[in-house]
Amino acid sequence: MRLELQKRNAPSKRMALLSPVMAIILTLITGAIMFKLLGFDASKALFVYFVEPLLDSWSLQELVVKASPLILIAVGLTICYRSNNWNIGAEGQFTIGAICGSILPIMFPEWQNYAVFPIMLAMGALGGALFAYIPALLKNRFATNEILTSLMLTYVGLLLLDYLVRGPWKDPEGYNFPESRLFHDYALAPSIIEGGRMHIGAIFALVAAIVVFILFIRTLKGFEIKVIGETPRAGNFAGFSQQKMTIFAFLVSGALTGLAGILEVSGPIGQLRPTISPGYGFTAIIVAFLGRLNPIGAVFAGLLLALSYLGGEAAQVDLGVSEKTAKAFQGILLFYVLACDTLINYRIRVIWTKKNAQIKEAA
Repeated sequence: MRLELQKRNAPSKRMALLSPVMAIILTLITGAIMFKLLGFDASKALFVYFVEPLLDSWSLQELVVKASPLILIAVGLTICYRSNNWNIGAEGQFTIGAICGSILPIMFPEWQNYAVFPIMLAMGALGGALFAYIPALLKNRFATNEILTSLMLTYVGLLLLDYLVRGPWKDPEGYNFPESRLFHDYALAPSIIEGGRMHIGAIFALVAAIVVFILFIRTLKGFEIKVIGETPRAGNFAGFSQQKMTIFAFLVSGALTGLAGILEVSGPIGQLRPTISPGYGFTAIIVAFLGRLNPIGAVFAGLLLALSYLGGEAAQVDLGVSEKTAKAFQGILLFYVLACDTLINYRIRVIWTKKNAQIKEAA
């Protein structure tokens, strides 16, 4: 007996809906086995990981705080991936957005008024967009693989941040710690709930998801994204430019990612540090695919992946597990999402070998 994949005559709509659910269930089963092998009670560990963070208001606010950058980045990535442009460098664009948006409160701390924060957001989005433009330009001009260029540029952004906070932007009153000066009040993201950590970034994430969703279903540009992504030749016959689409997709994706970067440092962090992201740029790739490359789906997927961050922190405190466990869950989830997505276009077929058929007949 052997198993083989048989191509379906048409993509299965039922499997398209069931695939994320199957991936989540398989991730939970694998997680239970993993906790059991580590010597923990599986049911308790999964409760700590996925249920306990939802039981108090502080954790719910923290869930939204962690989900907001994931959603913003993933919404931009849906445009790239739907148009067949593979932006893997969101982590770098996130970092550059944070750096560019921080120029005002770090280099001009004496300038304090209500215009500071909007300018910071604009500079962060612009920085992310221009950084994302580099792999788009290289792809159009030299046919360079955008997966490699966008990914390698991530390390340029991370090293630039490290250089700045350890060198010219290091806080002179920070006791030699590698961090910038603290942002003044006008440079901080306004809180949605007074006294809480949930800030205006959550509103930006929700608005971005709605706007891009409308873009996909109601505009000519959305139709262009779909046609170029699925059948580039048909797009050429229709007069759509694949090169212009590459630039558009990377610029919008980079702008949303850069916006997420400056909202992160002006919100929960309040300054620049050598590490400002727990891997949001890479995790957002999982969010985009788990959300079926749908901006509204990315909202729910972002909340789920944010829960894995919170659950990982809770598990470290309550169970004493490594921080790498959260990343393991995210990796397992991505594996199952991609594996289950295969069943949208293929079905599993059982092939009985001749020997097995003879045994079956004899029985």
